[in-house]
Amino acid sequence: MPRETIELPYEVERLTILGEDGEVDEELVPDLDDDTLLRFHRTMLLARRFDERLLKLQRQGRIGTFAPVSGQEAAQIGSAACLEEADWMVPSFRETAAALWRGTPASALVLYAAGYNEGAAIPEDAHDFPIAIPVASQIPHAVGLAYGSKYRDAGEVVLVYFGDGATSEGDFHEALNFAGTYGTPNVFLCQNNHWAISVPRETQTAAKTLAQKGLAYGIPGIQVDGNDVLAVYAATREAVERARSGEGATLVECVTYRLSVHTTADDPSKYRDEEEVEEWKKRDPITRLQTYLESRDLLSEEDVDDLEEEIAGEVEKAWEEAEKRMEELGDPADMFDHHYAETPPHLEAQRERWTDG
Repeated sequence: MPRETIELPYEVERLTILGEDGEVDEELVPDLDDDTLLRFHRTMLLARRFDERLLKLQRQGRIGTFAPVSGQEAAQIGSAACLEEADWMVPSFRETAAALWRGTPASALVLYAAGYNEGAAIPEDAHDFPIAIPVASQIPHAVGLAYGSKYRDAGEVVLVYFGDGATSEGDFHEALNFAGTYGTPNVFLCQNNHWAISVPRETQTAAKTLAQKGLAYGIPGIQVDGNDVLAVYAATREAVERARSGEGATLVECVTYRLSVHTTADDPSKYRDEEEVEEWKKRDPITRLQTYLESRDLLSEEDVDDLEEEIAGEVEKAWEEAEKRMEELGDPADMFDHHYAETPPHLEAQRERWTDG
């Protein structure tokens, strides 16, 4: 029998709307009012300044390890903004900007980073999952949640965040296989920041894009400029509408860059070139949006200065609230209590290292 070609009507588009110089493709600009655009900018800037303060607090030993978001604000804000209040947001461990957009108090994020599980508590009326540390473990959870939504005909969409490294995990593939088979209302939002800790994108996979990984599971994919908040919003909005109308899941790959450390336990100078970082700083998502807003006379230098001052006060207030809450909750060393009638030597040794450190 002769060989036959199976026609596969698949393609992956790449979307950019807001260029690095602040110019836009007017035909592609999503319908967003001025207040929403300004809120995009404010929340992105808040996330960046909050990130910088957390890094200082960690270096001072006042909080524990955390994963900075700097550089990825547009990918998170542009996508989270597409959700309705009843929709679900499932984060990994770097979604500070998305959490702030969804209403998580900054003080709670500080509390969590300081090692208090109370900081991870989700209000009963909030449709957000807590931070997930194990890579890709949250993706099957998001699919199960979406399957439940579909089963109950609840009309809820579930947006789940993960990085490029997660696409190398079995959890990712199992989740997409289930989502494709059962047509779950998911939006898979991959923040391709080029580095899975110290492993570069090019040694993770031979695939030309990460967006195409959904195609094998019957899930369409699109690649967007992840530093372009307008493109992220447009692509995610389309994916959300598709999911809500019963057409199933979409994989959105946001090509962005992690400007800071993977976590505060990491030293990126050991594995990446500083010249690469400097090149990506020129594509800063906040600067890009700010330039666009200034060109539309929605923002001035004076406005930005006032906003910086306002945000500085907000960040300081978040720290003060978290510090007060920590005092009320007591010593973190209490975590070594109440596990055993008599504390074993290895836990006593850990307690000593904690209190001496």
